[in-house]
Amino acid sequence: MGMKKCGLIFAIFFVLLCSNITCYGKDKLPVDGKGYVGSLPELTRDYASNPEATEKTSSEVKPIPSKDFNSEGEIKPAPIEDPSFINIILKTDKTSKYVNDLNEFIPTLEEIYDIIDDNQNVQIFNAKVYYFNKSVEYFRDKYANRPEAEFVSYKRLMELSAHTKTVATLRSEAEKYNPYLSYSGEGYIYNPNNIREQLGYLKTEIRQTILLLRESN
Repeated sequence: MGMKKCGLIFAIFFVLLCSNITCYGKDKLPVDGKGYVGSLPELTRDYASNPEATEKTSSEVKPIPSKDFNSEGEIKPAPIEDPSFINIILKTDKTSKYVNDLNEFIPTLEEIYDIIDDNQNVQIFNAKVYYFNKSVEYFRDKYANRPEAEFVSYKRLMELSAHTKTVATLRSEAEKYNPYLSYSGEGYIYNPNNIREQLGYLKTEIRQTILLLRESN
C-alpha cells in the first residue's frame, strides 16, 4: 500500500513537471545556435491597423513644397531706383572716356614744364608743343559738339593750346630774326628778357592746368 501511494505521488509530480515545461516553452522564442529561427510578426498589418501611429507619423514628416521660381511673386525686382543699389551694387564706373582722355595730357604737359624749367633749346620745346597741340586738336574735334565742351577742363586745354602756340612762334621768330633786329621798338617782343617772362607765365598756366586735370578724376 505504501509503494502504490508513492507511485501515485510520483506520477502526479511527473505530469505537473511536463505541463510546466510545455507552458514555459510557449513563452520563449525558439532559437538555435545561429539565432532566432521563428517567424516575425507582420509589421505592416499591425501598423495599418493602428490609425493613431499613422496619424502621428504623418504629422511629424511633412513634404516641403518646391518653390515655383517662374512665379512673379517669388522673384523680387531689383531696386533700380535706390541710390545705394546704383552706387554700391552696380558700382558705376566713375572713370569716363573723357576723364581718360584728360589724363593722357598730363605727362605731355609735365614734359613741357620740365623743358622750360631746364631752359632747353627752342627745337626741343617746339617739338613737344607741336605734339601737344595736335593732341588738343583731336580732343577738340572729339568733344566739340558734346556736353563735355562746356567743362572747365575742356576750355582750359583750348586756352593753354593757344598760349603754347603763341610762345612757340615767338621763340622761333626770335631765334630767326635776332641777328637783324634791335630790342627797341617792335623788336622788343624778341628780347630775351621778354621771352623768359612769357615762358614763366606759360609755366604757371601749365602747372594750374595739370592740377585741374588731376582734380577731374
